[in-house]
Amino acid sequence: MSANLGNLLPDTEDDDSFEQIAAELLRALRGKRSQRAFARRLGYRANPITDWEHGRRFPTAVEALRAARLFGVNVTQAFSDFHTAASPVSDSSGRFALAPWLTAIKGTTPIAHLAARAGCSRFAMARWLTDSAQPRLPDFFRCVDAITGRLPDLVAGLVPIEGVPSLLPRYQSMQAAKRLAFDAPWTEAVLRVLEVEDYRRLNEHDDHFVAQRLGIPDPVARDAVRRLEAAAVIRLENGLWRQDRPLSVDTRGAKEQVNALLRHWSALGYRRITARKPRDLFSYNVMSCSHADYERIRELLRRTFREMQSIVAASEPTERVALLNLQLLEL
Repeated sequence: MSANLGNLLPDTEDDDSFEQIAAELLRALRGKRSQRAFARRLGYRANPITDWEHGRRFPTAVEALRAARLFGVNVTQAFSDFHTAASPVSDSSGRFALAPWLTAIKGTTPIAHLAARAGCSRFAMARWLTDSAQPRLPDFFRCVDAITGRLPDLVAGLVPIEGVPSLLPRYQSMQAAKRLAFDAPWTEAVLRVLEVEDYRRLNEHDDHFVAQRLGIPDPVARDAVRRLEAAAVIRLENGLWRQDRPLSVDTRGAKEQVNALLRHWSALGYRRITARKPRDLFSYNVMSCSHADYERIRELLRRTFREMQSIVAASEPTERVALLNLQLLEL
């Protein structure tokens, strides 16, 4: 079970930021090896590593992942931990097919929208997604961040995140927000309210505004804000609370923790059945079907959830806070 803590992606980084992230990751992969030894191990006669680490040019993402695998990184596991979509498949030479994976996590988000988010042309984005061109490592990072908003999580699965200082503060904020989501679930919803345009138009922060938007008591909203501030997830700027950048956080975790979150948000849905709002949607279907069709339905719901995540990630402006509960029970 995964859930995105965030309905807006970070603003697209400028080119130098993704170039810097790529350079730092490549340096972290090299570790204590000399640049020449690193190049030889990768099969290069010349030494391109200096250019890579100084941002003068870059390998493709496929080549960078081949290097990671060659030096002991479990690339398949890193992708599996990062997203529920099937991990990229590698061929006999150890090169990973990234286009099908990018297409899977993109869902139905229009290429033009993704390209705008990633800061590249629609033509380039289309070529990367159709495998007619291989993205350089910085461009691959742009794609992943535009689609998911969670680039630090993927990078942390490939190398120790401390080796990529450009992403470290953002990664730490995401981890802090994730811990808060487990410890105090309403912090997740309060963060979303702090992103909506109605809140951004206030002259100063108002706990009651947040509480009323979510239908919770003022003290609960106040406590959530206090926790978010103490964890350095938000800061006060011109009288309003804000994040340095909106966060998308994967709340997968230990079974007990995830179950607690499921109980919390399922209970909210249960309470709303008798106090529905005009735009609420409730439905159910008690059914009988074959084993094979049950699995088809289950996979359809999984794909639907991933599609919803893609839609939400690309949605702007931020105007509503909503809850989606998805359940399929074998009786």
